[in-house]
Amino acid sequence: MKGILGKKVGMTQLYTDSGALLPVTVIEVQPNVVTQVFTKDKDGYDALQLGLENKKNSRQTKPEQGHFKKANTTPKRFVKEIRGMNGFELGQTVDSSIFSVGDLVDVTGTSKGKGFAGTIKRYNQAIGPKSHGGGGGSQPIRQTGSLGDISGNKVVKGMTMPGQLGNVKTTIQNLEIIKIDVKNNILVVKGSIPGPKKSYVVIKSSAKQVPSKEGVKLVNLAEAIEKNHLFEQAKKYNVELHMEMSLEEMKKIIDEAEKKAEEENK
Repeated sequence: MKGILGKKVGMTQLYTDSGALLPVTVIEVQPNVVTQVFTKDKDGYDALQLGLENKKNSRQTKPEQGHFKKANTTPKRFVKEIRGMNGFELGQTVDSSIFSVGDLVDVTGTSKGKGFAGTIKRYNQAIGPKSHGGGGGSQPIRQTGSLGDISGNKVVKGMTMPGQLGNVKTTIQNLEIIKIDVKNNILVVKGSIPGPKKSYVVIKSSAKQVPSKEGVKLVNLAEAIEKNHLFEQAKKYNVELHMEMSLEEMKKIIDEAEKKAEEENK
């Protein structure tokens, strides 16, 4: 098991080299500090406690300061255990290089809170008829439908009733890692993840142990711009280039065409 803590930046789109558009989520993954190591002999299970982002001095407590001092670090704002993770020592840092492009991960966060909601929005129930009195009551169109069996003449827990929507711990499974930028502390996954922007998330290797996919090849914008420039030069020297060619092959052909043109002009 591998895992790391991060912060959701937001969603965007990326293009593959074949022209397919991918909806992706960008996650900021600053280096995590190992703040506690759990072992099977001492604690009954293997795990690492990771911490992310320093806490303000005014919000630190003395017990926290003592706990984090053992790892030679300051109290952290976001602290979580990753079960089954080992191979790191107390005080070490963990970065996004533990994952590879193509790996499938589970992302856990707190979903957006949407307040008190009715059953139409909360459980996608159908609305009532908009004519002939609807379904009765003061708001006949959007009132709660049948609740099913109410054995014991009571409404048991779990019925589809109005109530709090969102603001719960949510996990999205098997999201593919599209890009890893260790230098800029960025991890990009395909699809959406729970929570609003700037919310904390936990990224762990897939619990279903699904095999990794072959890494997606993304469009290199700088390379594409340079290739377009070389195509313009190719028109000038009347030489043929193909998109499948590498930059080095294109440059070599253009250089040869330039030399040939200079010799002819002498």
